[in-house]
Amino acid sequence: MGSEPQRVIFVCTHNSARSQMAEGMLRAWAGDRFEAFSAGTEATRVRPEAIAVMAEIGIDISSHTSKTLEPFMGAAFSWLITVCDQARESCPTIPGVVQQAHWSIDDPSATTGDEDARLAAFREARDILRDRIHIFILAAGRTDLPQPEPQQMGRTPG
Repeated sequence: MGSEPQRVIFVCTHNSARSQMAEGMLRAWAGDRFEAFSAGTEATRVRPEAIAVMAEIGIDISSHTSKTLEPFMGAAFSWLITVCDQARESCPTIPGVVQQAHWSIDDPSATTGDEDARLAAFREARDILRDRIHIFILAAGRTDLPQPEPQQMGRTPG
């Protein structure tokens, strides 16, 4: 291909579910066009439900660990994508970021109920991320497409 891969970091509050799933998908599907990372405004642990629903689509994130943004401060990124509203509000400015986007995705970890209800919430978040990652892979590498304003990426009409 010849050009450097675009570096993308996905950020959510605890780096336990949404950002981990997004990182796993981009790593699995983007080949050498992108380098994917994830972090949280706080670090906890990767949720077992996130690991389980990603395994359902053939992506293993069981070796991922929850990280804060601190190790990434000062690193160069083509994209910083927040995947939850709280992270968008509390995300510090990272000097090496070229473009930012926000995808508002409900926190599946906040779902109460039995295991089936929790897994359904994680599957819903995974499927929303899957669709957005596919579009991102197609659009981010194309220079002939009009580029949306960062705050518009991930919004649905209506």
